[in-house]
Formats: sequence, structure tokens, C-alpha cells
Amino acid sequence: MNKQVELLKAGFDDLQTIWEMQVEAFSQLYEKYHDTETSPATEKIDKIIWRFNQPETTYYFIMADGEKVGVIRVIDCKDGVTRKRISPIFIMPEHRGKGYAQQAIMEAERLHGASHWQLDTILQERGNCYLYEKLGYHQTGKTEVINDRMTIVFYEKD
Repeated sequence: MNKQVELLKAGFDDLQTIWEMQVEAFSQLYEKYHDTETSPATEKIDKIIWRFNQPETTYYFIMADGEKVGVIRVIDCKDGVTRKRISPIFIMPEHRGKGYAQQAIMEAERLHGASHWQLDTILQERGNCYLYEKLGYHQTGKTEVINDRMTIVFYEKD
């Protein structure tokens, strides 16, 4: 890991930027898996606005050296019962492989509490699975087949 990342809370005025970053960040996966129904690359900005307006949602820019290198959305009901959730997290293509996602997740856990988390990813993306497992997440056994090329796998961390 090179540079230290920080999470910068996003506001309503940032939603267009978040949406544009999301579409770009997930476009390669969309081209690979053609998951028209579930891909963040095909979402409309209305879905980002809807999520932003949920009281349990916080969007953060993942910042490195003053630059927006990605985004993480944390869902935290703050009720001590419901699992906190990361959905989505993404790093822009030109910034991948530098440890930013790992640092961002660790920072989200520092801000929102280290335990009782959940997330999901594409089973076929072994690098994503490795990252989450390295951070202490374990597969729940639940999967969801999206199409003949892609399966979603669910993770938890206690």
C-alpha cells in the first residue's frame, strides 16, 4: 500500500460525479458479464439519489493525495442489530492495484465499527474475493446466479 487514503463524506451536489465515476468504474465488468439488470454501470442517476436519501446511507469519496480515486457507500442503521453493509465500493481503473480499496474498507470499519458487516461481490472476480477474505470477511454460503457467466457471492464479518 502506497499512499494513505481518507474518506470524504459526499453531499447531494456530488451525486452526478459519483454516478459518472460509478458508470466508468463498472463498465469493464459490464462488458465482461453483460449483467444488464444488476450492473452498477447501467444504473440511472435516480438510483444513486434514492440511495443517498436513505437515512442509513453515507457515500464517501475515497481520497488519495487530494484526488478522488473511488467511492464507497456504507449502509449503517446504527441500531446495533442490523449488519452494516458496503454496497458498492469501487476504485477508478487508473488507480487500481494500489491498496486503496483495502484502506477504504479499513477506514469505513474504523468510522462505523469493526464488526457486524456484510457485502457481496462477483464470485468469478477472484481478486475481489481475495481482498475481502484478507480483511476478515467470510463467505456465508449464499450465492445468486445472475447469468451463465456471473454469480454473486455473499460475505459477512463478525
